[in-house]
Amino acid sequence: MAASPPSIVTFAIGDPIDRTDVPALCEQVCSLLAGSGAAVAVCDVAGVAADAVTVDALARLQLAARRHGCRMRLEHPSAELCDLIAFMGLADVLTV
Repeated sequence: MAASPPSIVTFAIGDPIDRTDVPALCEQVCSLLAGSGAAVAVCDVAGVAADAVTVDALARLQLAARRHGCRMRLEHPSAELCDLIAFMGLADVLTV
């Protein structure tokens, strides 16, 4: 019998992201992942600002996903966001 593909959970985050929004955003994603059994969480980042707050939020979401036995992948990042992630040394952590 062939192994089934890993389950995927998809969610999107939008602008603007304020530093005070990050804990609630992490709680929402944790609730989404809890009990889902997902191996991959796809985060649609189309339209989010390429700034330090966004990268911080994404890094925290990646950590939350890992705590749920899952890895997070970014979908639709802007070139500017990819450049900032690389500049901040997180390209191996926040993957596309």
